[in-house]
Amino acid sequence: MVKLITYAKKSKCKKIFSILFVIKFLWVFSNPIAVSHANEIYAAVATNFHNPFKSIAKEFEKISGHKVVIISGSTGKLYAQIINGAPFDIFLSADELRPQLLIQSGIAISGTQYSYAIGKITLWSPKPNIISDSLKSIFLVKKFSHIAMANPTTAPYGRAALQTLKKLGLLNKLKPLIVQGENIGQAFHFVFSNNAELGFVALSQVLDPNNNLKGNRIDIPSEYYDPIKQDIVVLTRAKNNKGAMDLWNFLKSGPAKEVIKKYGYELS
Repeated sequence: MVKLITYAKKSKCKKIFSILFVIKFLWVFSNPIAVSHANEIYAAVATNFHNPFKSIAKEFEKISGHKVVIISGSTGKLYAQIINGAPFDIFLSADELRPQLLIQSGIAISGTQYSYAIGKITLWSPKPNIISDSLKSIFLVKKFSHIAMANPTTAPYGRAALQTLKKLGLLNKLKPLIVQGENIGQAFHFVFSNNAELGFVALSQVLDPNNNLKGNRIDIPSEYYDPIKQDIVVLTRAKNNKGAMDLWNFLKSGPAKEVIKKYGYELS
């Protein structure tokens, strides 16, 4: 009798354990945050968005368990690397054209393109008495020897700077004073390191908490340059990478949008 009671208790315990195991199994595989098999995601990120994305990726890694590897550069250079077979999973461009081209060529997944941010340029100098209230007077008074900007061929922020100078009718006058960086990061560094007294940089760089040289700036009116719509796209090689799609979705979330706005971007 005693043995029979003991066996019955053990059998009941096993049944309860089995039910709990099945419930846990189903919960884990229906909850993307709880998946134990985390993915590694290689993200190609336009230079201007590197630091904001680094902050977003850190929060994403914390809640998802996925690992994000960031490769940063000018949009044009990253695009060239992608079409030449670079093993990226997700592309955060500084324009909308190149993600479109990647979808058209089958290198990116149709339906994954959207604008995650709209960028702004500003004319910035860490030195006093160079930036005044009038954009045109800054260039006419000319208290500087060099002005930095990104390469307009490969960097959308460089193209916006070029359009601004054309709009002001000052491109030919200022061309000898321009020092050109490969990307907006280099343009910012030229000003930050005093190799240029002022420069056209991304507003996000000036607002970055890591920038300890706040200086003065004058934001460029949006009508002076084409909108800098920054689009994201998931690359075809990542079609089975769940982490890439989770990250793609996370960029639309409230926490990600708060970071994006904090850095001075607009949301589409």
